[in-house]
Parts: sequence; structure tokens; C-alpha cells
Amino acid sequence: MAVEAGASSELVKVVALLGAAVVMVPVFRRLGLGSVLGYFAAGLAIGPFGFGWFSDPQAILHTAELGVVMFLFVIGLEMRPSHLWSLRKEIFGLGTLQIVVCGAVLTGVCMLFGFPLPVAFIGAAGFVLTSTAVVMQLLAERGDIALPSGQKIVSILLFEDLLIVPLLAVVALMAPVHAEPGEGSRWISIAIGAGSIVGLVLVGKFLLNPLFRILAAAKAREVMTAAALLVVLGAALLMQLGGLSMAMGAFLAGVLLSESTFRHQIEADIEPFRGILLGLFFLSVGMAQDLTVVANNWPLIVSGVLALMLAKAVCIYVVARLLGSDHRQALDRGVVMAQGGEFAFVLFSAAAAAGVIGVEVNANFTAIVVLSMALTPLFVLLHDKLMPAREVSLDGVDTAEGMSGSVLMIGFGRFGQVASQSLLARDVDVTIIDNDVDMIHNAERFGFKIYYGDGTRLDVLHASGAASARAIAVCVNNAEDADRIVELVSHEFPQAKLLVRSFDREHSLRLIHAGVDYQIRETFESALMFGQAALMELGADEDDARDIAEQIRERDAERFELEMAGGDLRAGAHMVFGSALPGVPTPTPFTAPKRKARTLNADEVPEEEE
Repeated sequence: MAVEAGASSELVKVVALLGAAVVMVPVFRRLGLGSVLGYFAAGLAIGPFGFGWFSDPQAILHTAELGVVMFLFVIGLEMRPSHLWSLRKEIFGLGTLQIVVCGAVLTGVCMLFGFPLPVAFIGAAGFVLTSTAVVMQLLAERGDIALPSGQKIVSILLFEDLLIVPLLAVVALMAPVHAEPGEGSRWISIAIGAGSIVGLVLVGKFLLNPLFRILAAAKAREVMTAAALLVVLGAALLMQLGGLSMAMGAFLAGVLLSESTFRHQIEADIEPFRGILLGLFFLSVGMAQDLTVVANNWPLIVSGVLALMLAKAVCIYVVARLLGSDHRQALDRGVVMAQGGEFAFVLFSAAAAAGVIGVEVNANFTAIVVLSMALTPLFVLLHDKLMPAREVSLDGVDTAEGMSGSVLMIGFGRFGQVASQSLLARDVDVTIIDNDVDMIHNAERFGFKIYYGDGTRLDVLHASGAASARAIAVCVNNAEDADRIVELVSHEFPQAKLLVRSFDREHSLRLIHAGVDYQIRETFESALMFGQAALMELGADEDDARDIAEQIRERDAERFELEMAGGDLRAGAHMVFGSALPGVPTPTPFTAPKRKARTLNADEVPEEEE
């Protein structure tokens, strides 16, 4: 019974962890605060200083660090060696300069708070190590990882992760002198670390691809997943045994597999574990926040957090500007990277164990780093709200002014490009405007002349020739923008026929009520053709498949008339094939069919089976 009670207690903790994340993260994302802050809040709520469901968050933190390890492995899979080599200036140039400047300034800030030089250096070094987990999550949520600005941040993060190795060595050198360890043992540790890296590279180069090739031939999906986990955890363990960073080992393993034909399969196998463990890491950081320490030393911790974050942000901004980044990119990088990171916990613990810093100082520094990690999503959100919209560079782009033409087309994305072909094929005089400068440049490479202009502005419509156009085609890829253009054109340019790209049935109803001359849902006809082709591939007669498509088109039109009359999207739902409304049969697995089966390719049925 005692064993069952213990197992039940552990299960309750697992349920509490998952429940806290499931409740808090969607709430914080809904509020626009991001998932990272949601995880922090959930961890604080269930930790020792919340409901007290967990008394030892450090134990969970050690396990949750595997989330960061797997995150870096996935990043490594995207970083082919050739790509890494192209980032060498950012990694070793920009990264080195930023770390040196931030380290010197932050050491000075810590000394201003009354810490002696060795302690100030440890505190500054820990704060220099930016949180890879927080920053990568923020970049992923904003979709910036693949952008040049995001790649620079990733490069700096990688260099900072590598920095933990020499910093731990410096901590060992700063430790009070005892009989051991001697100079020889330090050189042995360095040799072991170097040997671990060389061993991992050799294994990755000569053994990993053959291993996955054999497992793929066995067609055992679960074994492939186990092998992917083995590679990640094995590489992390090898680096840890060599006295290096687990995250660095996982990253190197990812880089070595980045050219592999199994890269996408491995990434898909790792992704669920990576997401869960990374969320658990943020939860455990929230649980690890010691509110007693914050309460007892709140003037030091609050002022320390604000001073260190401000100083680090300013240093990052200055370095970025010196190396050619514009004001917007430099400011964004400074705000995003202004916090301390998870490796600071490792550094502070090692320094405390070595006697370089005291237990209370360790707790204060840890609280400062945790609070900086928790505040970063808020500061990023505030920065995004206050930062003015990016000014568009119109170099090499003509703006719409004094234009005239039979047709004004607004928007030249996927839809507009195809829609324009019929008009251009008949030499119709078409004026095309768009507000995406990159798209305009790309279109010019294919011989199209597109003018820059925002179709939601009345003055731009006048300059684009809307007053003399016989037809205005609205092909923008945003429903709200389309509605705004329809409103302007209906009131100001009634002479023009108005044709609009619709996004869904609800949008089509709005457009009809607004009085447009023609609207079409962007995916309707292509989806009809897709279904028709699927029937034909299954052996249906071409005429039969075409008749079915026409029947669906007619039923959809009738359904749309009912929806217009009733003002309700469900008004004609019973006309949809497979509808689950009462009175409409819906086949489900393991039930008898409601109607007699019909052979699709009757001509190919053998005579004895007819």
C-alpha cells in the first residue's frame, strides 16, 4: 500500500505539472504575453512559494535541462557546416565583441553594488550568458529565426553556450588554493574535453548515417525514435563526462546529422520530446524562484535586475550599431537578449561549490537571473507595441501616381498573379499596385511592372487611376484590407465593376451585402478540381467525375442563396455531402453502409464477378 501511495503521489505531481501548463500557457498567449511567461507563472503557482505542490524544484530543473539540450540539437540539424562557416564572422567576431563589452560593463555594475571584483566577475559572467531557451522561443513565436537578424542572434547564442566551458575553468582557477587539484589535473581535464569533442565528431561522421540507414531498412518507427533520442542524450552525456556543456554536445550532434538524408525524420521524432521538456524547463525555473530571498533582499534584487538588464541592452545596442546594424535591429537585439540565461545557474553553483561566492550571494544572483528571464517577454511585448512600424525602403520602386488603365488590380500575390494572366493575354491595359516591396522586386525579375501603393488609402486609389478604371480587381491577401478597399471603392468610384477575392463563406456574404459585382472564394474552384481529379484517379469515369463536380458547384450556389436569405451560415448546411445534421446519413467505421455500393470502374470488373 505504501508503494501504491508513493506512485500515486508521483502521478499527482505529473498531473499538476501538465495541468498548470495547460491552463496558464493558453491564458498568457491569449493576453499576448507569450508562452514563456505563461510557463514561468505556472511554475511559480505550483512551486514552494505558490501552492507548495513541489518542494524540490531543483531536481525537476536538472531533468528539464534536457529540453534545452534537445532544442539545441534541433537547431544543430538546421545548421549545416557550410551554413555555420558562413556565420563565422557573426559567431567569432560579433559574439566575441559583445561578450567582452558586456562582461566588462556588467562587472563594473556589480562592483557598484558593493561586490568585490571576483564575485562581481562571476555575477557579470553569469548574466552575459543569454538564455538560449527564452530567446529561441521568442524568435520562434515571432518567426524570426530564419531571418538575417535572427541568424545573428542565434550565432551569438551559440558562442555564449561555448563560453561556459572556459568560464568553468576560470572558476576552478579562482577557487581558494588547496592541496588539490594540481596543474597537471587541469591539463588532464582540458585533454579529456578536447578528446570528447574529437570522439563525437568521429562518431558522427562515420557511424551515425550507417546506423540510421540500417534502422530505416528495418522499418521499425519506434526504434528510429529511440535511436534519435540515443544520439541526443548520448552526445550530451559524452560532453558532460568530458567536463563540457551537454547543450554543446547535442548541438554538435545535430550539426553532424544536418547533411544526413534522415535529418527531417530525426527532427520529427525529437520534436514532441523537445517541446514537452523545454516547457518543463521554463516551469521549473518558475518553481525555483525563491520568493523568500527576493523578499529579504528585494532592494538589491530589483535594482540589480533593472540595472543589469539596462546595462546589457545598452552594450548590445552599441556593439550592434558599431558593426553595421540599423537602429531598429540593434534595439530589438538589445531588448531580446537583455536577460541572463540557464547556464548562469550552472556557473553560480560551481562558483559556490568552489568557495568563490557565498550561499546567499548565489541565491541573490540566481533570483536576479530568473527575474530577468521572466521579465524579458514583457519587455519584448512592450518594445513591439511602442516601436513604430518599419519604414519601407522604396529604392528602385515606382510609386503609383497619375496612373490610368481599364483595370486597376490591387495585390499581386499568388491569387493576383494568376488572375492577371487572362487580362494580359487579351492586352487589357492593367495597372497593378502592391505594398510588398520584396514582391515588387521579385515580379520585376519576371518582367512585370508593379507600382507601390496601399490600396486601403483613398489618395493612393486616386493616384492609381481608380476614377477612370472600368473594373477594379481586389486580390489582397487580407480580409480586413479587402473590406476597407470595397468600402472606399463603393462610395468613391461607383463607375467601376468591383471584383474581389474572398477568403471564406462568411467573407463572401459580407462582400455580397457590400454590393460587389463578383466575388469568389480563393480555394473553392481549385478544391473542386482536386476532388474531381481524386475521383478519376480512383477509376471513376471522367464525365461522371465532372458531373459530380458540377453538382457540388450547383448545390453550393443554392446553399449560398439560402445563407444570404437567412443570414446564417448553417442555413444550407444540410445540402453538404456528408453533413452530420439530423436526417443526413453519415457513414462511420464499423457500421453497416446506408446505401448500396457502386463500382467506380465498372468496365474493368471481370465477367464472373458481375
